[in-house]
Amino acid sequence: MVTTRSTLHTQEMILNMGPHHPSTHGVLRLILRLDGEVVEGVIPDVGYLHRGIEKIGEGLTYRQFIPYTDRIEYLASMNMNHLYCMAVEKLAGIEVPERAEYIRVIMAELNRIISHIIGCGALAMDLGAFTPFLYGVVEREKCNDLMEMTCGQRLTYNYLRIGGVSQDLPQGFEEKTEKFLNEIKDRWDEINKLISANEIFIQRLANVAVLSVEDAFSYNITGPNLRACGVDWDLRRDEPYSVYDRFDFQVPVGRGERGAVGDCYNRYMIRVREVYESIKIVHQALNRIPVGDVMAKVSKLFKPPAGEVFMRAENPRGEMAVFIESDGSDKPYRIKFKAPSFNALAVFNKICRGHMVSDLAAVIGSFDIVMPEVDR
Repeated sequence: MVTTRSTLHTQEMILNMGPHHPSTHGVLRLILRLDGEVVEGVIPDVGYLHRGIEKIGEGLTYRQFIPYTDRIEYLASMNMNHLYCMAVEKLAGIEVPERAEYIRVIMAELNRIISHIIGCGALAMDLGAFTPFLYGVVEREKCNDLMEMTCGQRLTYNYLRIGGVSQDLPQGFEEKTEKFLNEIKDRWDEINKLISANEIFIQRLANVAVLSVEDAFSYNITGPNLRACGVDWDLRRDEPYSVYDRFDFQVPVGRGERGAVGDCYNRYMIRVREVYESIKIVHQALNRIPVGDVMAKVSKLFKPPAGEVFMRAENPRGEMAVFIESDGSDKPYRIKFKAPSFNALAVFNKICRGHMVSDLAAVIGSFDIVMPEVDR
């Protein structure tokens, strides 16, 4: 009798991946249902980093809550500052000075660059290529030098304010930023030569965890993970906010050049190409930035009118949204964030079935999950 898989009596095994696993990029526990090393089901168990930030925000004034937004997506703190401040300004009808808008875009795109660099480098490191991650960290430190000279911080910046930014760009910032952009472009080319065309790297990512357009819409996947499925959508271009409608840039979408559209390799390559586009945006913003004030006149006893506001922005990991309800006091009655990484985790059970346990590291890295924005 020939033994086949159908005639073997196997028993499923439940295995915990995390919460303290190097490739989970934070305190994430995945409950795996396995048949040998083949994944039959993935259940994310979240909440290990829950700090009650939304509830904390309801006990603070609108200004006091800005530093807490840094902690929601700590690899993109400028973008989080930007989203929250835009929501409050929309609620209160505050017009931000034009120079402050340009500074906000510059900072948000610099943060997008270093976020993608770390995301791509961490993915490579999860698959065994350590050098690209170290290269990325070096470039990130150069960008953090620019952040530090602007606001004094290197990770959680607390730079934006309701009505503008806390202070103008320091002397010499433009020249140093242009120098950084030219250097990072060359170094990013070098990192791409190391991994993007590496045969082992391609085999670990191509045709793995393919996400269809239908599933992406069903699970509300956004940002680079949606564009990797071939969907041409970016809030900065299609529903522009701030001054993004004044810049010329392309929106990379999945091509399926190494495998199926929507696989891990496409999710990686979208972030690679977005770095080049963000470099173009910052170049344009630096060349066109106007002179003027960097802060609108906002009352020290800031109390927006009663009402509700919903705001969303294109953060590095996808569309981050915030809902704020005001009762007319100096503190928000309700704050609620919608984070893209939470939806990305939800789709794992659908797209990881049939893959090997070792593929899960590639899947997590390709979606660029950050746990503080999941748990909050």
